[in-house]
Amino acid sequence: MAARDETSDSTFTEEERAAMREHAAEVKASRKRGTSKAEKAALAAQAVVDKIAAMPEPDRGLAERIHRIALEVAPDLAPKLWYGMPAYAKDGTVVFFFQDATKFGARYATLGFQDPAALDDGSFWPTSFAVTPEFSQDDERTVAELIGRAVG
Repeated sequence: MAARDETSDSTFTEEERAAMREHAAEVKASRKRGTSKAEKAALAAQAVVDKIAAMPEPDRGLAERIHRIALEVAPDLAPKLWYGMPAYAKDGTVVFFFQDATKFGARYATLGFQDPAALDDGSFWPTSFAVTPEFSQDDERTVAELIGRAVG
């Protein structure tokens, strides 16, 4: 896990501050004047592809596979960056995201689902999943099923 800077009185790690800066830049880019909605969507989708390409292995391979699954299962979702992570949104709201392990110094990548994901199962259900390099074809099928359920 990322270490906190003990020399400052900040409650955020450097990684957390970097994610907030990335999010601010994403918001600013999404408000770019003179760009059509289609152009903004294309730029956002390309930013996701570029972000994935910049990830170190094995996270890059995992993110590529999840990106492919997302586009196949839920083509209506819009890829976009969210706090510097590949995310997939419905009507502008993030449904799920992929967090590479290096993002916050974790030991595994994460596939996380936000509130709009229709994964409700009683009064207790998971909203994120660890994704390891051993990600199998069975795991791909599980992710496809989760994404399908998440978008309704």
